[in-house]
Amino acid sequence: MYYVYILKLSNNTVYIGSTPYINTRLKEHNRGKCISTRSHLPVKFIWYCCFGDKIKALRFEKYLKTGSGTAFRHKRLE
Repeated sequence: MYYVYILKLSNNTVYIGSTPYINTRLKEHNRGKCISTRSHLPVKFIWYCCFGDKIKALRFEKYLKTGSGTAFRHKRLE
C-alpha cells in the first residue's frame, strides 16, 4: 500500500506528502526529521488515502498540489 496524506502545520498551512509507511512518516514529521515541516511543529494529521499502486498515489499527490486539487481539497478533504 502507498499513502497520500495531508498535515496541518502550526502556521495553519498544509503539507501534502506520500509514503508507504504512514505511521512512521507521521512520527518523523513530529520529531523534526523532515526539513519541509521542521520549523512548523507540531503537525496535525488531517487526512490520508490508501493506494495499491505507487504511481497512482504520486499522481494524486501531485494533483492535490495544483490549483484544482487545492479547490478539491478545500471542498472535500479539510
